[in-house]
Amino acid sequence: MNKKLIGILASGGLILTAAIWGFAFVVVKDSVDTIPPVYMVSIRYTIAAVLLGFVLIPQFKKLNRYYWIHGAVTGLMLALGYITQTIGCKYTTAGKNAFLTTIYVILIPLISWPLNKKRPHFVVFLSAVMALVGIGLLALRNEGGVLGFNVGDILTLICGLFYALHIIFTAKFSQDKNPVILTWIQFIVAAVFSWAVSPLIDGSFSVALLKSSRVIFSMLYLGIFSSLVAFLLQNICLKYMESSLASLFLSLESVFGVIFSTIFLRERMTLVMIIGCVLIFAAITIADQFHENKQ
Repeated sequence: MNKKLIGILASGGLILTAAIWGFAFVVVKDSVDTIPPVYMVSIRYTIAAVLLGFVLIPQFKKLNRYYWIHGAVTGLMLALGYITQTIGCKYTTAGKNAFLTTIYVILIPLISWPLNKKRPHFVVFLSAVMALVGIGLLALRNEGGVLGFNVGDILTLICGLFYALHIIFTAKFSQDKNPVILTWIQFIVAAVFSWAVSPLIDGSFSVALLKSSRVIFSMLYLGIFSSLVAFLLQNICLKYMESSLASLFLSLESVFGVIFSTIFLRERMTLVMIIGCVLIFAAITIADQFHENKQ
């Protein structure tokens, strides 16, 4: 298979991943008041780990120390990213949660600087400033006459940092290894860590909450599509695409998130918030397109 076709397939896979995650913002926002956020993360990754584990039974003989160590590192980043994002979604809108999450696209080249010992071009820093202005317009709001960040907005920005680290190291670790096995280890680590901290953050959990057909649908969507399918697509595609370029396609989850939240949750955005979204997306596009042209 030639490189051009591989590139097209990888791009298509990442766009599909972004669409799946975009709708996940709606699902999470619709369910987070019923299922405590960290327990939600625990359940989704347990479902993903169990299902993928059955598929990988013939591959268990390939498991080695490399997979467990690197899967643990990236799995922890994955868990922390989703825990902060899901809790953040409880206190902000699904649309804002989607857009603020994509700050990871700007963070990736900046974090890669000390790791790869290569200084990003000034265009990257210009894009970072544009993104920060956009975040301010989107997330700063007047509450009682005082401008300030909502706690959900801050948690969502923190999740963007963990996502950036997850993408950088997954791309690095999957270059010469099976990305599917690495994904499975990530699911296991994310599930175990989330279950361990759930009682500390969310308190007790009632199994009766899972009797609702609406909640069951939400957990199955998050576990099967948003976790299992989406991360398999992402991690496989990262094997064939540079992480900064891949992040451009993944950032489309913010666009899908706003579209789906407007359609299904009837969320409304002010003109200032829309301008903020445009600035963030423009910053993301400029940074990644410049990086692509330099390759």
